Parts: sequence; structure tokens; C-alpha cells
Amino acid sequence: MSGWCTIESDPGVFTELISEMGVKGVQVEEIYSLDKETFDRLGPVHGLIFLFKWRSEKDDRPAVTDYADYLFFATQMIHNACATQAILSILLNSPQVELGEELDAFKAFTKDFPPELKGIAISNCEMVRKAHNSFARPEPFVAEEKRSSEKDDDVFHFISYLPCNGKLYELDGLKEGPILLGDVDGDWLEVAQRHLQRRIEQYSSKEIRFNLMGVVADRQERLKKEQVTIEKERNMTIGKVQARAGKLPTQEELDQLVQDFPAPPPMGEVAVDERSVEQLLIALAHVSERAARLQAELAEEEVKRAQCKLENVRRRHNYVPFIVSFLKVLAERGELQPLVEQAKKRHRKGSS
Repeated sequence: MSGWCTIESDPGVFTELISEMGVKGVQVEEIYSLDKETFDRLGPVHGLIFLFKWRSEKDDRPAVTDYADYLFFATQMIHNACATQAILSILLNSPQVELGEELDAFKAFTKDFPPELKGIAISNCEMVRKAHNSFARPEPFVAEEKRSSEKDDDVFHFISYLPCNGKLYELDGLKEGPILLGDVDGDWLEVAQRHLQRRIEQYSSKEIRFNLMGVVADRQERLKKEQVTIEKERNMTIGKVQARAGKLPTQEELDQLVQDFPAPPPMGEVAVDERSVEQLLIALAHVSERAARLQAELAEEEVKRAQCKLENVRRRHNYVPFIVSFLKVLAERGELQPLVEQAKKRHRKGSS
């Protein structure tokens, strides 16, 4: 299908793309490790996106056929928009995600479509196409004919992993249907981690260019909610300490308490009113440390978002008119040709 550009595979691009499709409370994070601590830090994960260099390989795994009532699956009809389709596969299969009016209507409209027709519906969805193409890089020249893909070209592909109805699925628009990976008894990410680890090991011997991203709940919103809860707990503990001890400890004393008592007193074993002054002080030290850590994470998230916003502005800005004007000025001043000759010399020297 025509009319879809190729966009950069970047979490900041995908996060803003999701926002422009009207979805709220969701962002995309790059994942560098498959350990439990990494996933815990990300918070609620709606699905995983795996990017890899595509190779024509035989896959004997059977596709699921009886999934239409509970799983959205679309055949990939747009060769250079598989990232957007992988994201949609997660969003449209996550009931806890607030899709927005247009995607809600799209999901309802295509519910009974077969996979091929769902793929065509995505390719014809003006809202999705417009959001996707808003990240197109300006091209200085428009070729009359696009060069067809050759055998040695690198072709990268995106697939999705997500839980549904107590099972883990792999959604690949190039397959005939969803691939059932197994039952989920507990944390679905533990099951996904094993499959991803095998896949990464399979590719790592021949290819290092693969990437993993997570579609997660908005971290800033989650951190702010957690901050409110912790501040309430901290203020309550401060009140108890003041009532029992008459004064509050210094920051240095709180830091020392955390070092001396690495774990806070268990909340469920002793009621707050029955705690000793020492227990209250230890609890205050730990809740204060958590509050400070949350504040630092929020500040880091705000800086990251500001940087992503700036990078997206730069991605979308058309620098071509400036470059053309700059080259014209250099040519008028007689400075362009010498620079071209210098560049040619450096190229010949570097390739010799």
C-alpha cells in the first residue's frame, strides 16, 4: 500500500505517535535487560515489541485459528509501517488502556473482520496514517521511481508479545495468525523473558542488531500517584514521631538509620499506634528515603521527556531550505567548489 513513510525506530517517536493517535496514559520504553528488576522499574507492562533483522526462515509453529472473540490480529499490508502495527497490536489487545474515541471506534468497527481485512483497514485509517507520517523525514529530492528491495538489503521487522486470557501470544503480521507461546501462571513477563532469551541467543551468533521495547503505563503518572501515597504515609509518621519523641531527627540521623536498619519495620505486624519510638524513627527514615528517590525519578523523567520532545521537533523540522540557501551563499562567494574538492580528497584518502 502507498502513502506510508518509514519512521525512525525510537521510543520517543513511538510514545508521541501513540499520543497523537489519541491514546492516553501509555509510553514506550527501551529495555536493555530481561531481569525482574528492570521490569519492576518499568511498572505495568502492556506488551513487548521486538525488533530484529528479518530472514526468510521456516517456522513450524502452528498459528491459532479460534481467537477472533478475544484477540485483535491483523495481517501486515504495509511493508514500512510494521512498527506502528506492532504498537497497535498491543494497544488494541490491552483492555486497561484508554484508547480514545477514534481507536475505540476502529476496534469496534473491525471486530468481525478477518486478518487481511483488518490489515487493509489499518492501511486505510486516515488518523493512524497521519500520525505515522507526521514523523517522516523531509526528503530533499523526490525520486520518480522507488528502488525495489534487493537480496542483500537489510530488512527489519517488528513483532509483539502480550498476554491475553491467561496465555502469552506472539503477534507477527507476516504470519497467518497469532502464535500461542504458553500458559501464564503468575507474571506473564517471566514467560515472555524465556522466549525472548532464546530468540536473542538464536540471533546473537549471527546478528547483533535487534532491540526490545515495552509499551508501559505512563511512568510520570504512576510516579506521581505513588508520590502522593508515600507523602501521606510520611506525614502520618512525622506526626507520630513528634507526638512520641517531641522532635524530628536530622537528615543525617535518618540516613544513618537506613544504614543501620536496611529493612523498614513490617507494616502488618505492629499497628502504628503501638510502635516504639525507635520503630517509628526507622519507618520515617525509610519512607523519607523512598520519597527522595521518587522525587529524583520524577525529575529524571521530566528531563527525559523534555529531551524527547526536543528531538522529535528536530526530527520533524525541514532543514532542506536552510541547507540549500547556505550552499547558494557559499557558491556566490566562491567558497563551495574548494570545499567540495577538499571533501573529495578526504574521501579518496580514506578509501585508499
